[in-house]
This record gives sequence, C-alpha cells and structure tokens, in this order.
Amino acid sequence: MESRYLLLDGKKVKTGTTVIGADNRTFRYGDGCFETMKLLEGRIALFPFHVERLFFTLEQLDLAIPSHMSVDKLEQQIIDLATANGQAANARIRLTVFRGEGGLYDPDTAAPRFMIQSWSGPAVTPKIHTNGIDLGIYPDARKSCDRFAACKTANFLPYAMAARWAKKMHCNDAVVLNVNQRIADTTLSNIFILLDGSWRTPPLSEGPINGVMRRYLLSQLKKDGIPVEELPLTPEDLDQAQEIILTNVMSGIRWVKSLGNNHYTGTAAAHLYYTYIRPLWNK
Repeated sequence: MESRYLLLDGKKVKTGTTVIGADNRTFRYGDGCFETMKLLEGRIALFPFHVERLFFTLEQLDLAIPSHMSVDKLEQQIIDLATANGQAANARIRLTVFRGEGGLYDPDTAAPRFMIQSWSGPAVTPKIHTNGIDLGIYPDARKSCDRFAACKTANFLPYAMAARWAKKMHCNDAVVLNVNQRIADTTLSNIFILLDGSWRTPPLSEGPINGVMRRYLLSQLKKDGIPVEELPLTPEDLDQAQEIILTNVMSGIRWVKSLGNNHYTGTAAAHLYYTYIRPLWNK
C-alpha cells in the first residue's frame, strides 16, 4: 500500500512534502543517522535494541536528543503513522535524524530534526526461504574501523556503491571489507559463518554496523550454549565455511547459496530460523 503520510518533527505531513533545503548538513556531508525497523501487528520488533543504538549514535554524532523525544512517545508515533498509512499489520519503518543547515564550521542554528516514514513491509514467511542467495565480495571500498563504524549514519556510500556493484554482478548482496582487508559486513546485513562447529561473526572493532538482529542472535546463542564467537574473519574464512548466513531486522536470517565458486547449504541456518526468528515474529 502506498504511503500517504510521513512524520516530520512529530507532525503528520503528506508524502512528497519538501523536508530539507540545499544547505542541509545531512544532504551536504552525510551528517545524520537513521534506523530501519520492522512493525508487525502493532509491535516493533526488538524496539529496545533500536532505541539503544539510536541514542548511542546521537551521542557519538553530538546530536542532542530533544526533551520531548521519549521512548514511549517515539514508539507511539511510529505505530500511529503506520496505522494512518494502512500498514499497521506489517510495515518497514525508517527514522531519520538530520542536522540543520550550514557549512562545516558554521554554528549550529537548529536542533536536530526527526523524520519517520513507513512502507508496506515484506511478507513474513512461515519457513526459511528455500532458495539461498548469491553473494559477492565488493572490491572497491574499505570500511573504516573507527568510533562511527558501528553507527547507521547518513554517510552510507560504501554500502550504496557495493549494492550497485552487486546488482551489476547479478548477486543478491555483497560483502564489504574493512581497511585491514577483513570482513566487516554486507550491504544489507551482518554476516555469520559456521566453521569447525562454531558460529563466528566479526566483532564491532572490525567495522560492522551494530545490527539489532546480530545482537539478538548473539545473545540467544550464548544463552543456549551454542558455540558462537566474535572473531576477525577473512575472505579465506568464507571459502572454508560450512554455512554462511546474513542477518538483519527485516528478513531475520538469509542463507548464502554461493560465493564465487563456493557453494553452501542452509541446514544449520534453518535451525536458527525456526528456533529464534519465527518465535520473534510470532510474539
């Protein structure tokens, strides 16, 4: 269903309304951040994790949190917008925070602004997808490993270009490497591999986005005593892996069918999906 409205600083306006001007710092410099969330039957999946990451990112970017922006109010605004757009049953939500106008050294003239958008979400399937995805390794960008690397900032160029490359190469997604030539994440997801009986994923010090589904899955695996480690991964580790999965809040788990000449199964991925993701969607 087409979205009729968005929320701008808490006020409902029609989709297509001009939101920023040419001098906006987020447009000019990528000086802002965003969250992508999944709304199901009036409930935002893993909402506390989203809030924690959002507030952490705002602190890192020196963006003040408005006094009126309470967690409860934010959640209700999201639900109200999706309802107004006829998407309360299943919606993809994007919350964007952007700074005011000005040059690099101009004084701040306005408080950060908040925009919330909603779209009809992808269908929640009762079982993990039968067909795995084809994965590539993007050769032309390197993700930094600095204090901002784990944040979902508006400066998303490495991922945007990797996604364009993946499309040209007829891949479903692309691995993004860090400055040390090791695995950071992919254009859409965090990455886990099954190697020698243990699930492994790059630690945040390797530059991946601090994904909420990554955080959820790590916590569940550790709680249940399933071997899982946060370790630096190389492209060679992908070659040796028995399985590769990609995680994000919209799709939960996707399993990788192929990477170059390597082929993988989704057996262990299916177990994770039915054990941890389906119950999460059904709550």
